[in-house]
Amino acid sequence: MNKIIFSFFFLLIFWLVVPNKSFSHPGVGIVKDSKNNIYYTDLQYIWKVSPDGRKTAVVKNVHTHELYMDPDDNLYGEHLWYNGERLNTWGHYIWCLKNTGELVKIQEPTEGFLSNYSFVRDTSGNMYWVERFTVSRFMKKTPNGKISVLAEGKFNFVSWLHCTPGGTIYFTESNKLHKLTPDGRITLLANDLMSKTTAFSMAGRDYDGYGIWTDNTGNIYIAMIAAKKVNRISHDGKVETIFFSNTLWTPCSGIIDNDGTMWIMEFSVTNATRVRKIDNEKLNNPVDPSKTGQAHFLLTIITGTAIVILIFLYRLAVTRLTLRLKHQPI
Repeated sequence: MNKIIFSFFFLLIFWLVVPNKSFSHPGVGIVKDSKNNIYYTDLQYIWKVSPDGRKTAVVKNVHTHELYMDPDDNLYGEHLWYNGERLNTWGHYIWCLKNTGELVKIQEPTEGFLSNYSFVRDTSGNMYWVERFTVSRFMKKTPNGKISVLAEGKFNFVSWLHCTPGGTIYFTESNKLHKLTPDGRITLLANDLMSKTTAFSMAGRDYDGYGIWTDNTGNIYIAMIAAKKVNRISHDGKVETIFFSNTLWTPCSGIIDNDGTMWIMEFSVTNATRVRKIDNEKLNNPVDPSKTGQAHFLLTIITGTAIVILIFLYRLAVTRLTLRLKHQPI
């Protein structure tokens, strides 16, 4: 019964908050530099979080889902935009924030989406991306520009790719985790990522595994955006839940910083993005919010009710003001 009520409030708040715009699918771009600064995208700005916790917008007005930090601390991303229903076309350009602080375009505005270019790279500078057709093709582009098919196979929708420094690719497909090695072999690493459907399944499709990241010991981490949790998968395929988001947030990506601390990027039903630095105790002893008892349940209901009332009153006031201005004599 509690889950039904939770779902009702998610749906109601979603309808009230974003009635006239689409529910964006969140970004996965979160990277670090050699000085342990964390950078992430909220689909409008690129934010830098310094080791002392200071937060600064370093690139403004860019819509990018992915980021890449090269070994010299140069940060790469794109800006993607829609030209409106009349034209029904898209455009993009690629930018680089140099380690000197200078922001430059490395590809001028171009019609359409990224082509033969990717922010998924290994330490040798090879790029990787997937061409999603009836047979999905995993592509590789070397630093000298040579493009080749690394592997191919029939899959359901392949989500975001993650590349390790050595060139091993991890990707999710439905509720499964696959591993693609540099020699082109694809193996199934985990067959059941223990997902479930929540209000976040409304983000265009039923997203299961989303952003992927790894640590130095060979563990793989996946943000389960629909299930509102982070799974850790060992090298032998053991799946373990290590983190839960609560209320209106869900994890969408993450990273391990230079000190071995995990940062988790979360996305909300109002299209907001935040990052959280998680201590090891919380990761080793995760608490499922849906099982924390009636106190948490009642608090969530009270908070949700207050949000619904405030948003309803705001929209009512805006509607009345609009009608008054329309009927005001000129």
